[in-house]
Amino acid sequence: MKVYIRSAGNISPQHSLDTDSFFLSRTTTSNNYFKSVEPDYDSFIDSKMIRRMSRIVKMGVTAAITCLKEAHVEIPAAIVTATAYGCLEDSSSFLRRMIEFDEKLLSPTAFIQSTHNTVGAQIALMLKCHNYNNTIVHRGLSFENALTESILLLKEGTRPVLVGAMDEITDDSQAILSRFGLYRKTDNRMGNIAGEGAAFFLLEKDQGKKSLAILKGLHILYKPESNKAIQHSLLEFLKEKETTLDQIGLILTSHTGNKKMDEQDKELMNSVFRNKVTFPFKSLCGDYPTASGFALWMGSVILKEQMAPFWMEHGPQFPLSNILIHHHSGNSHHSFILISES
Repeated sequence: MKVYIRSAGNISPQHSLDTDSFFLSRTTTSNNYFKSVEPDYDSFIDSKMIRRMSRIVKMGVTAAITCLKEAHVEIPAAIVTATAYGCLEDSSSFLRRMIEFDEKLLSPTAFIQSTHNTVGAQIALMLKCHNYNNTIVHRGLSFENALTESILLLKEGTRPVLVGAMDEITDDSQAILSRFGLYRKTDNRMGNIAGEGAAFFLLEKDQGKKSLAILKGLHILYKPESNKAIQHSLLEFLKEKETTLDQIGLILTSHTGNKKMDEQDKELMNSVFRNKVTFPFKSLCGDYPTASGFALWMGSVILKEQMAPFWMEHGPQFPLSNILIHHHSGNSHHSFILISES
């Protein structure tokens, strides 16, 4: 079954809420992590509600509203959200208050808003949507599993489906995760540059007039035995989708510049991806478990516009028919997403 991406909304470290700005300018960082470029939320959310929302909730809600407005849809038939870390800012706030108040007389607000399904619930409350609502929490494959569930819902006749992914970075989470060597510390160049973002998509079974792209296939691979196993899995996936590597004009990779984490990427680029046009999408959004949401947005708008961003060197040739996304998190959670021109 073909799945059409009708519209999308994306808040990221790039100017991605406005597609034109994304194609014309690229944002970089001098820090050890990327922060999202946030819009004026008053244009999207009632000012009285904004005061009660944390950053990740505002980012997720705004991305979802933008996505629905582009498709001229008021209420989706289902809402599926994905996150690995949840609302870190509220979690930190709650834990700090536990210590400060000696676990007594605690306000429940921060705890209530720290749960992983806060964004999905807030979207439903704002839209007054009483339809199916679920949040997937599965580490580096959270968004991929949310896409899988969305496809199953479409097959059952639930349409359209609003699906999105979001994760945030805070000073506390950056300090903790960098201790484990996952993200880069201030005093050295080891580890990935952390990032954050919120990306939402409206999925349909029918093409419609303004579809961004076609979600042609999705494949998940957990803890592959070797680099050869990754290559074999990729080739089998493409064979199943009746697509050859020659038909893929652009490959978005998870290459981060971290030697330890990039070994599998290098192996692929020296073998099956040799002589192919590749681009490391995490150099734009940073590294976080649901970064594949940013990659799917980026690939979709490139296919829709049939042009590469102004700042992209050695970009693909046009017309462009297919884009492959290889996302991996921690060298254990791998996924391949194949999208094509609508």
